[in-house]
Amino acid sequence: MATLKEILTRRPVAATIRLTVPSGGARPAPPVGPALGQYRLNLMAFCKDFNARTQKYKPDTPMSVTITAFKDNTFEFTVKSPSVTWYLKKAAGN
Repeated sequence: MATLKEILTRRPVAATIRLTVPSGGARPAPPVGPALGQYRLNLMAFCKDFNARTQKYKPDTPMSVTITAFKDNTFEFTVKSPSVTWYLKKAAGN
């Protein structure tokens, strides 16, 4: 059961957006710009934060991102590591 504080601090969610973006390559161009722009989210804040979080990976590594957009035009996001199939294809030389 949720506590009273958790209930009062919940923000209404506008959408959940899932994207695959190259590490360190988030720009306000497609696919990031249109996906976040329709919910009026701050594109540059997302790009800077995403690029900072993924700088430890090699460039052009596909990263899965789940963005939770709230109705007050704020967002939170989680970055997942690249898929195992991407690592296998890379090891095979494809």
